[in-house]
Amino acid sequence: MSDNAMTLLLEQAKGLEHKAQLALVSAQQELQGYYVQLEQIERYRLDYFRQMSERGKEGLSASSYGHLNRFIVQLDETLAKQRQAAIDFEDNVERCQEHWQQCRQKTRSLEWLIEKRQKEAKMRAERQEQKQMDEFATLSFARQQRNSY
Repeated sequence: MSDNAMTLLLEQAKGLEHKAQLALVSAQQELQGYYVQLEQIERYRLDYFRQMSERGKEGLSASSYGHLNRFIVQLDETLAKQRQAAIDFEDNVERCQEHWQQCRQKTRSLEWLIEKRQKEAKMRAERQEQKQMDEFATLSFARQQRNSY
């Protein structure tokens, strides 16, 4: 494969790696936003529960208590669903992380291969240069020997 083709593959791999990294960052930000939202719902539930307890100390009718209790049950159900969604967000982050790592590994492999090919080409060029210098030295020595006779 030509050097140009290898360079093109490397640029494509770097582009894919960059996109994978952006997807990972986005997934992490979504997860963090989700955690903030979940925490807000949990605080809201706790505040609402405290209010219900305070109002209960003052005396609540059965229907008011039932209404407040149903609302707390709804908040609990919402929190349960939100916690289940956390698993989906975390799984998404994990998938994005794995994809980015695979892309990074491919990029590194291509970089290694290109570097190896460059080193091999440099060594071939150095050997060729040494061979030419040896031939030149041999020819010079042979001329000196002929001229000295």
